Amino acid sequence: MIQTTVEISGMVCGMCEAHINDAIRSAFAVKSVRSSRKKGETVILSEEPIDRDKLRETIGATGYVMLGVKEETAKRRFFFPL
Repeated sequence: MIQTTVEISGMVCGMCEAHINDAIRSAFAVKSVRSSRKKGETVILSEEPIDRDKLRETIGATGYVMLGVKEETAKRRFFFPL
């Protein structure tokens, strides 16, 4: 699993976060995506690395600006019922 953290400029509300999340879900095969306007970032979990050029294009088409990107192997979290 790959975790891609994208620094994004321009998010000011919850709708901004949803707009970016929807665009990424539509353009890529992702396990999850969540955005934070407070942190100015979007975190994507996927099986394969995300194409950075396509990611920049996808985010740009929504009216926001991708400032940076970082990829790392996602840490697995296990949850055990009590």
